[in-house]
Amino acid sequence: MKDFEKLILDNGLRVILAPLKSVMSTTAIVMCGAGSRYETKKTNGISHFLEHMFFKGTKARPTASDISHALDAIGADYNAFTGKEATAYHIKSATGHLPLVLDMLADMVWNSKFDKSEIEKERGVIIEELNMRSDTPMTKVAEVYESLLWGDQPLGWEIGGKKDNILKIQHQDFISYINERYSPHNMVVALAGNFNRGKALADIKRHFGGAKRHDVTAFKPISEAQRKQALNVYFKKTDQAHLILGFRGIKLGHPDRYIGAVLATILGGGMSSRLFTNVREKRGLAYYIRAENDSYLDTGTLAASAGVDLKRIDEAIKVILEDFRKISGSLVEGKELKKAKEYIKGKMILSWEDSRVVALSYGLDELGEGRVRTNAEILKQIDKVTSADVLRLSKFLFTNSKLNLAVIGPFKEPERFRKLLKL
Repeated sequence: MKDFEKLILDNGLRVILAPLKSVMSTTAIVMCGAGSRYETKKTNGISHFLEHMFFKGTKARPTASDISHALDAIGADYNAFTGKEATAYHIKSATGHLPLVLDMLADMVWNSKFDKSEIEKERGVIIEELNMRSDTPMTKVAEVYESLLWGDQPLGWEIGGKKDNILKIQHQDFISYINERYSPHNMVVALAGNFNRGKALADIKRHFGGAKRHDVTAFKPISEAQRKQALNVYFKKTDQAHLILGFRGIKLGHPDRYIGAVLATILGGGMSSRLFTNVREKRGLAYYIRAENDSYLDTGTLAASAGVDLKRIDEAIKVILEDFRKISGSLVEGKELKKAKEYIKGKMILSWEDSRVVALSYGLDELGEGRVRTNAEILKQIDKVTSADVLRLSKFLFTNSKLNLAVIGPFKEPERFRKLLKL
């Protein structure tokens, strides 16, 4: 049995079918190449606002309650998310309810009403969501870091948008944005679970095959011209300092993506990683500390994030920088390299027991890269990573000209941190 099957409907819609015979459920995901990356200053936040509105009533299911009651009645697990380059709507249910699930997803995407009263109510909900993010330093620091990296470009904007924009978005703005981004050839429907292929494909064709294809505007390539260390300090009265210390990284699909994953894991993946050991266990400087390798269509970043003692933030920054310096100065020992690779593989295998993870992984691959990587392929590529690979990539990434620090805390003299920013 193949891991997955890819089909393309006449209107360009890409369909990924991933059979999982060991489960009794199926996850259906509808994805679109829509997100803050594709917005303008005027429309920033509309991708996320639209995601909310798709749950607020359709012609066949006029109210939000009609949608939620129908899904709750079958015990479904449902949600959606908006990112910088993708928006997705997913429903996981017992496989016998898949026809209803596909009908529901198609109805939401193609037939939402965008009633004025619902728009006004959801406007308030979204503003409160923005307030929550702003009041949560652990979340807000990521936006501060992204703004530092990419500035006044769509990739540097907040996914949720600014409050002023949210207050201005109206019914016609949603229609215009759907007509701009929600073309079948810019979308993917992915199924993962124990479903009947013939029936599922027939339902997908019936619900999605009739949508008309239209032109979609490409994203504007990122402009990056960093030549020296960069700093962004966001003043906020907090009891803990939150920071992200990182470097410009590699784009989606880059051949070094698996090396980047191993490198980030050695540094900050798990409770035995270098950063966790040196920052938290040995010195008690932080509660959370991790490193992640994030990639977008034409850029990326590898960074460490932490919540640290206000009075000892300078020490924490020095320790984190020292770990970046050390890994780019000598080969990782074989035992540590093997542990990092097994950590990635183990976490991945565990996560892939969830049909939602499988559908999401396959769907995002197809949407972003136009190809799907199997679990076996990814595991094989992780196994191929060598200590020399890790050293080569760390030397390339970890340089002063790519170094960035974002901080949130009650710091009135942000320049105090600049003198610390040196490898």
